[in-house]
Amino acid sequence: MASFLISKTTYWAVFIYVVLVSHACNGFYLPGSYMHTYSTGEEILAKVNSLTSIETELPFSYYSLPYCKPLKGIKKSAENLGELLMGDQIDNSPYRFRMNINESVYLCTTNLLSENEVKLLKQRTRDLYQVNMILDNLPAMRFANQNGVKIQWTGFPVGYTPPNSNEDYIINHLKFRVLVHEYEGSGVEIIGTGEEGLGVISEADKKKASGYEIVGFEVVPCSVKYDPEAMTKLHRYDNITSVNCPLELDKSQIIREQERISFTYEVEFVKSNIRWPFRWDAYLKMEGARVHWFSILNSLMVIFFLAGIVFVIFLRTVRRDLTRYEELDKESQAQMNEELSGWKLVVGDVFREPNYSKLLCVMVGDGVQITGMAVVTILFAAFGFMSPASRGMLLTGMIILYLFLGIVAGYAGVRLWRTIKGTSEGWRLVSWLVACFFPGIVFVILTSLNFVLWGSKSTGAIPISLFFILLSLWFCISVPLTLLGGFLGTTAQPIEFPVRTNQIPREIPARKYPSWFLVLGAGTLPFGTLFIELFFILSSIWLGRFYYVFGFLLVVLLLLVIVCAEVSVVLTYMHLCVEDWQWWWKAFYASGSVALYVFLYSINYLVFDLQSLSGPVSAILYLGYSLLMAIAIMLSTGTIGFLVSFYFVHYLFSSVKID
Repeated sequence: MASFLISKTTYWAVFIYVVLVSHACNGFYLPGSYMHTYSTGEEILAKVNSLTSIETELPFSYYSLPYCKPLKGIKKSAENLGELLMGDQIDNSPYRFRMNINESVYLCTTNLLSENEVKLLKQRTRDLYQVNMILDNLPAMRFANQNGVKIQWTGFPVGYTPPNSNEDYIINHLKFRVLVHEYEGSGVEIIGTGEEGLGVISEADKKKASGYEIVGFEVVPCSVKYDPEAMTKLHRYDNITSVNCPLELDKSQIIREQERISFTYEVEFVKSNIRWPFRWDAYLKMEGARVHWFSILNSLMVIFFLAGIVFVIFLRTVRRDLTRYEELDKESQAQMNEELSGWKLVVGDVFREPNYSKLLCVMVGDGVQITGMAVVTILFAAFGFMSPASRGMLLTGMIILYLFLGIVAGYAGVRLWRTIKGTSEGWRLVSWLVACFFPGIVFVILTSLNFVLWGSKSTGAIPISLFFILLSLWFCISVPLTLLGGFLGTTAQPIEFPVRTNQIPREIPARKYPSWFLVLGAGTLPFGTLFIELFFILSSIWLGRFYYVFGFLLVVLLLLVIVCAEVSVVLTYMHLCVEDWQWWWKAFYASGSVALYVFLYSINYLVFDLQSLSGPVSAILYLGYSLLMAIAIMLSTGTIGFLVSFYFVHYLFSSVKID
């Protein structure tokens, strides 16, 4: 009775607390960056990111071109690990806005263009390079009409080349449209997790927070020919008359030697009903929702088909054989042992140590680490904890998760090694190999690609200092945790095999065709669940589109895990039925072979969807990163298939009573 009263009192206390808190805070939001409000006339400075192109995939610094520089010099913004690895280089810019003040402003006039500057401007223009500008953490958005369809892009071009013309024209006048929403501090409590750090706006800060919040940033690029003599008499931020974007080429600014280019811009502030928490919706509009649903339905069909086969194997074949076998007396069992066929014949060899067992343990350990990293990252992203407002946060989170999951990788690899060998001897070497295998592959590929990027003088090249930071993180966090996980694996109870292994291995019957054909063909089924979503992922990476349908990706990942498990179990059972007891590696590659099809699809995407990609350097970069992705997928999916197959075989033979 007393406990009932206590629980009832606790219930009412919690209820009253929730009511009070909900009354005090009208809303709660975790957007990824801290809201900033501006008062009328307050200065807002825009930033510029690296110049990017879908033709070359080589980012370059904004100030590598003869643009206007800030009066107080170029200052780099603080960047996280993910931004540096993605080639982002965010700098301050001379573009200055004043809240709610519409104005047309002169910026600067360049010196006479040199031959090298003209060559560089023409090259960047013809390679379709985009200028990426940021205001209050929002990228500049541009709208264009293509075949009567309104398309939105982030950034604006360096210049343009008219059809049937050899001349290039530079974008030197920008018409900005800044959408603002009036905020009056209506008791909304906001927690930020982005660039500006953790912060809370509460009731006490209502008056302080009142003002205008930026909820949209649009740009219309123009090319305008000015009289350089008249423009040089102006000072920076002097007002000029508003300019209409000229349609005639003779009124546009040509890129030519000994030309002086004047840069100007105008800004218009427009009040909007868009609230600050929803300002990223314009960038994250989910395109092709029906296609994503089709991808999931397609995966479900594959799953139900494979589930039917697994159901038949378990309930109709395996269960029937085991039931018949267990109902016989000992004499009948002995007689039946002589007439055994199929998987029951390999009972003395099924748990025989596979070839290259150490490599298998290492790959399974790394596969567990990669799978854990992918699942946790996508889970966090699906619940909105990794906002695109925090650039590089997704990649940074993946790296941190991978480092700390080293303990799980070491544990899984060493425990499997101990299970296969029956002893802990050699666990240190296995742990070291687990810690070095996949990171070593990544290091070799990234270093090779980095030499290519250094040769191109791209900002995508990883600085030497960052290499040392990554090596330090790996050596100081990942390696010790992997060794600790390996030690824990030696203390864990090894998995006991249910049957004894014969001293002399059984001869595997000859087959008409190599079993590896079936294993490689099995990868088409997991690929069938993945390839539609893979198209959207590749488009976001290589075509500069935002990918933020992590809810769909999470569902596809779960379906992929199920398909990998089912495919591997079916293939393992088929091999055991033809008396092939060397199932270990085949179980791994039955699901891991999906990586082969992912890589082939990446090549197909390069040939047919990235036709604009120009030059051998861009192709080498694309193929290098695609190979890295395929290796990670192979280790992850192969590990899933192997572990499920291992427990399937263990369960199957634990039911057999053969001496």
